[in-house]
Amino acid sequence: MRNVVIFLSVFVLSCTSKVQTTLSTTGQDTQPVVQTRSGKLRGAIQDGIAVFKGIPFAAPPVGQFRWRPPQPVAAWQGVRDALAFGPNCAQAGWGAAPGTISNGSSEDCLYLNVWAPAETQTREKRPVMVWIHGGGFVGGSGSGPETAGDQFAKQGVILVTINYRLGRLGFFAHPALSQTYPDEAKGNYGYMDQIAALQWIQDNIASFGGDPKNVTIFGFSAGGVSVHSLMTIPAAKGLFHKAISQSGGGRDGVLTGRPINKENVDPFYTVSAETIGLNFARKHGIEGTDAAALAKLRALTVEEIVDGGQESDGQGGPRIYSGPILDGKLVVETAESAYKAGRQAKVPLLIGSNSAEIGGSFVNTAASKEALFALFGPQESEARAAYDPDGSKEFAEVITKFNTDWVWAEPARMTARAFLAKGAPVYFYQFSYVPAAMRERMRYGAGHGSEVAYVFNQLKGRWGIPEVSPEDQQVGQLMHAYWINFAKNGNPNQAGLPLWPGYSSQQEEILDIETDGKAVGKPDPRKARLDVIDKSGNLRDRLQSRGI
Repeated sequence: MRNVVIFLSVFVLSCTSKVQTTLSTTGQDTQPVVQTRSGKLRGAIQDGIAVFKGIPFAAPPVGQFRWRPPQPVAAWQGVRDALAFGPNCAQAGWGAAPGTISNGSSEDCLYLNVWAPAETQTREKRPVMVWIHGGGFVGGSGSGPETAGDQFAKQGVILVTINYRLGRLGFFAHPALSQTYPDEAKGNYGYMDQIAALQWIQDNIASFGGDPKNVTIFGFSAGGVSVHSLMTIPAAKGLFHKAISQSGGGRDGVLTGRPINKENVDPFYTVSAETIGLNFARKHGIEGTDAAALAKLRALTVEEIVDGGQESDGQGGPRIYSGPILDGKLVVETAESAYKAGRQAKVPLLIGSNSAEIGGSFVNTAASKEALFALFGPQESEARAAYDPDGSKEFAEVITKFNTDWVWAEPARMTARAFLAKGAPVYFYQFSYVPAAMRERMRYGAGHGSEVAYVFNQLKGRWGIPEVSPEDQQVGQLMHAYWINFAKNGNPNQAGLPLWPGYSSQQEEILDIETDGKAVGKPDPRKARLDVIDKSGNLRDRLQSRGI
């Protein structure tokens, strides 16, 4: 991505007024059955929670449906088991052997999962939270122990996790597709999947006791980027009502990506998405832009298509991860462009990032503080004062903070300001907590993704530490409570929690989950650093971007 990872004593959520839903149980109250528009689903009761896994929200995107918008699910007769997660979307996996895809992944992958309170006589309609996983748009899934939804359901919130197509199967352009389907949106099939899942929720979540008028989308990394895009894609309007972006940036770059078929002057994106697609086809001996070329592309195996999810720009440039595309039909502008013009959805926003997302040459190849600060040009002295006021900081710390600010923190602040200007409530955070056992290793703060397990309050085995410390438990309860309160009311606060001040243009206060786990509302301690980043717009042209 160019610019684009305490103390709580009691947490109680209560609801009133019971209403009947279609959720019913069979046998010994261990197999709840729900009627959806496509047919009945049989789930399982696990520790008082009704869990439905592997629910199809679109037809398998295979064969003639490869690189097409998601198609409707075929209805079924009888009761379909929803007892096991569906396959992850096809991905190479980290370190997978060439010519393979990771175990448990498949092109047939458009499934979602639901965790809901198990009462057959449910309380008032439940708020719904929809998790959009990270993974750089080439990996990840809606399943996994760290993002299981049972803790949300225990607090009266319905949690939905989704899959969406990844890599070249999810974000791919080629002239043959444009010519064959001139009236269809193209390129951003992963985003289309996310929208289809949100539409499924609108159509079906009431059967699980959920409120289709109170849906919160939230995601981390690529999932946080997706939240930005969904807030600015016209086709997603009305499908959600609150938004949380965790380490999702906010400015241009991977937020919408390269143009589909127009070369531009951006020094990073020197070729279009269709040119990348043509180069990929030629690598497999496929020439032409007609239906015959498309048939040959669809005849490729999944393994040939995934291939690590990267492709050369064809002009000696870097290999670039497949990612979102500015296609002009679904994604009509960048998120940053929409924010600056006030065209985003007017919804309550919770946004933030971690204190030490990533180090090294993630943003640029500067090998010293002097080389990094020199890139700031006229703001060099200001950058030194902000990042290394007395000249004593190690380069590793300075570059980690710079990467974090450049890619995540400053773009998040820009987004927060844009939502304030539109009149939407905003809550801004920095997650700095590092478990005591990890503080020697994580010297500069919380890394990319550190907050996710705490948001889900799923801490067992975190960092390979067998025991969950009382401090970890308190941080998990705190983060979990804030996220749930926001989903319910658009405000993370509740009696008994440290006050999270609303973000304002005058105070610009944030909630900082400090290194020791204390939650403190205060003026943003990063202000000087973020200000110099904001002033250095021309710096963007001098940096060697890396992408994620």
